[in-house]
Amino acid sequence: MDHMVRNEANLLSKIATNDGHGENSAYFDGWKAYDADPYHPTKNPNGVIQMGLAENQLAFDLVQEWVRNNPKASICTAEGVDDFKDIAIYQDYHGLPEFRHAVARFMGRVRGNRVRFDPDRIVMSGGATGAQETLAFCLADPGDAFLVPTPYYPGNDRDLTWRTGVRLLPVVCESSNDFKITRHALESAYDKAQEANIKVKGLLLNNPSNPLGTVLDREALADSLAFTNDKSIHLICDEIYSATVFSQPDFISIAEIAQENVNCRRDMIHIVYSLSKDLGFPGFE
Repeated sequence: MDHMVRNEANLLSKIATNDGHGENSAYFDGWKAYDADPYHPTKNPNGVIQMGLAENQLAFDLVQEWVRNNPKASICTAEGVDDFKDIAIYQDYHGLPEFRHAVARFMGRVRGNRVRFDPDRIVMSGGATGAQETLAFCLADPGDAFLVPTPYYPGNDRDLTWRTGVRLLPVVCESSNDFKITRHALESAYDKAQEANIKVKGLLLNNPSNPLGTVLDREALADSLAFTNDKSIHLICDEIYSATVFSQPDFISIAEIAQENVNCRRDMIHIVYSLSKDLGFPGFE
């Protein structure tokens, strides 16, 4: 029996059998507390209220009305069911061409049409989480690192490191200057990695910021791009809240900065976007 147990343990990869789950944070403790004791106005008024999710349920009636008025646009309606066969077969591995064109137009409109996006350079995935993990697998080897300005979204510790073996190294930003990303902070984090013999493969920015809710200004974006160019490392810009900016200062995309910088390595800039936040459709991932 002991021999059989040892053999079965070897049937799975080290990734599948590791006991790390990427959820060792207060952020996920809150999720677990909600799952165990969810609030309900009548059945459980003293339960836990989930305030850590971006689910725009207030827009559901607008979406339902649109589907009713455009029944042929959805294969989930009797009028649109005939189009089911068109998507039931193998599709472009980068995503439906029509969808990629629509996303390119929408991303451009959100940015005031100051930049254009090439649908052929857009790759669809199962949400921003899957996109970031895929980028981590493609750009870094286990033990390599990405620099991340603080404070950062705690889910990054799970999304980018759990299965990839990649590390996240903090770029310490100070509250005394509103957590502004400076070239000095970037260089300091990079130097510490070099001293520890850790290879830095990229910089991860979250713009607009989660959890701060602030937007990066043109100077911070330009400094970040210049830094990654100088170090020959990748720049990943998570812009999933880009259409959820309702007041000054306006949102500026890294695509705008790259467009102005003729010498930058555009092939080392990766923008992550998702329907889950701006449109409130996390289930559509």
